[in-house]
Amino acid sequence: MYKRLFFLFISFVIIASCKNSSTTSEDKDEADKYAYFLNDYIDTTVNPGDDFFKYAMGTWLKNNPVPASENSWGIWSLVLEETRNRVKLISEEAASNKNPKKGSNEQKIGDFWHTGMDSVTIEAQGIKPLEPEFEKIHAMQTTEDVINEIAYLQSIGVPALYTNYIFQDEKNSNKFMIHLYQGGIGLPERDYYFATDERTKNIRTEYVKHIAKMFQLMGLDEAASKKNAETIMRMETDLAKASRKIEDLRDPYTNYNKMDIAAANNLTPALNWADHFTKTGAPNIDSVIIGQPEFFTQMNKSLKNESIDNWKVYLHWNLINAYAGYLNNEIDRENFNFYGTILYGTKEQRPRWKRVLDAEENAMGFILGELYVQKYYSPEEKARYIKIVDNTIEAYKERITALDWMSDSTKQKAIAKLNTVMKKVGYPDTWQDYSTLEVERDSYVLNGIRAAKYYNAYQIAHLYKPVDRTEWGMTPQTWNAYYNPGNNEIVLPAAAFVVPGVPDKYVDDAIAYGYAAGSTIGHELTHGFDDQGSQFDAQGNLVNWWTTDDRNKFLDRTKMIVQQFDAYMVLDSMHINGDATQGENIADLGGMLVGLEAFKKTEAYKSGKMIGGFTPTQRYFLGFALSWYGKYRDEALAVRIKSDVHSPNFLRVNGPAVNIDDFYSAFNIKPTDKMYVPDSLRVRIW
Repeated sequence: MYKRLFFLFISFVIIASCKNSSTTSEDKDEADKYAYFLNDYIDTTVNPGDDFFKYAMGTWLKNNPVPASENSWGIWSLVLEETRNRVKLISEEAASNKNPKKGSNEQKIGDFWHTGMDSVTIEAQGIKPLEPEFEKIHAMQTTEDVINEIAYLQSIGVPALYTNYIFQDEKNSNKFMIHLYQGGIGLPERDYYFATDERTKNIRTEYVKHIAKMFQLMGLDEAASKKNAETIMRMETDLAKASRKIEDLRDPYTNYNKMDIAAANNLTPALNWADHFTKTGAPNIDSVIIGQPEFFTQMNKSLKNESIDNWKVYLHWNLINAYAGYLNNEIDRENFNFYGTILYGTKEQRPRWKRVLDAEENAMGFILGELYVQKYYSPEEKARYIKIVDNTIEAYKERITALDWMSDSTKQKAIAKLNTVMKKVGYPDTWQDYSTLEVERDSYVLNGIRAAKYYNAYQIAHLYKPVDRTEWGMTPQTWNAYYNPGNNEIVLPAAAFVVPGVPDKYVDDAIAYGYAAGSTIGHELTHGFDDQGSQFDAQGNLVNWWTTDDRNKFLDRTKMIVQQFDAYMVLDSMHINGDATQGENIADLGGMLVGLEAFKKTEAYKSGKMIGGFTPTQRYFLGFALSWYGKYRDEALAVRIKSDVHSPNFLRVNGPAVNIDDFYSAFNIKPTDKMYVPDSLRVRIW
């Protein structure tokens, strides 16, 4: 339920902002300069009624091609560039300390950075640091050995065979539970194993070649490597056949199957889950939640029917695939060739220092976050966005109260849920404890494994203590945000509101409300009321709080947005999957609407003052578009359409805009314009 993009492009940033209570002539000059910064993005040759996104951001799009080292380029990239430069200085400084206190944050940052940047040692070591792990796999002789090895690999960050999550029980948000989900495949999504279009068929062919090449780099001859690749593709295809489509994963009821360990064991007789969890570090588990039981039935068949030799091949592959980016250049480059170039169209790798910083963020992100907050996030900024959050929630209440399709009894429950939303803005009050994270200067890949072990233990600890609703799941330097239905919370990292290159004090309210209240705050609030979030109550439990009539009216309205997005063709003959993306599309529409209503309460709106040649309402919509400027390579866009629940950037602006009456009046949209949608066909939900 994240604000933007998919899990592979998470970005991180905070920008420094100086606040000064006095106004000087220099301040005025700066303010005047930034009043017109949007003009550098706008393409006046485009009619806003034909393609608003291209009108609002067209000049930037023309002047900023996707760099060779990236599969996409946009606002998230610019924010991330600022972050990396700052993290690099911190990491270099930490690494230069010859005698840091063992176990200190400085020692962990410095040693992780040192091993990542020490390419000479990485090349000399090759895959030797992983040899003990390969030997364990090679020593397997029975199915029980296979199961035990899978448990161990899961504990060191290798997602072999299935996916294991730990989060709140959907029907009892006061308790953490182990969730078992489909997984075990190396392509982005199950349909990659079955789609018959030429693009996907080519990816399958190249995937098999890639696996074979990786085995050759591990020392096998060409014939054995090819055979191994074919074995893996067949085993993964069996798992994919039993996996649900991306749109079918959106139903919280059909993907919630709670059972005791005895019932789980009956589903997979080859695997005793109590023993299995104990070996992953989670003893005394008496029940689990299984997302897709049919997948685990197939998993059991695979455990019974595949030979031990085949499992050795499969687990060798999973291990090398998980840690390829930490290894020597040949393996790292081959991994990038498939997952970067073939799959996403990226022409060349990012420089090593950027890749190491990304790994460092994954390993110890909240350590870095604490340093960022101290340096780059002012109290004034936090106070500003807390106020915008409060105003957005108030506007949402008014919209719910005014709905003409919802009964009063359901409205009261909706408002009660909105009133109890936990607001997390900027950074956590209590920082994550990394005292048990071990980092050494011996091996980059071993530091990656140590970080995975730390995270596994950190997550498992949640099973044995009360739910801490103050905990954050995203670092403050992350350009992202999320709504968590289990906590009924919106989490808004400091970086979520950064406008690259523009100090916060020069971002006027019209832009701020479009950029923050619309695309982020209102968006995340609406996730509490989208097709999935609306099924959770104010306490974060999966329980129906709607009248039957109101629920049916809501579903009728969501069908309209599914149909709207189904009709959008984005690339070649590829259409948006309106069903899979409906939650994000509902959130984009709700966010744009409620952000505008919140903005209408400000003096900036009421004054009607033009800034940079635009009215307050026009600047609001331009601010919303600003949050999504960017573009993708065709290959990356194709992956996004197939495997992501978010629509492409331009549709996250144009899609909701066509349903909002104020957009038509703000830009004088006429029936002859390409984006015009008759009033009767405009989607109206929240």
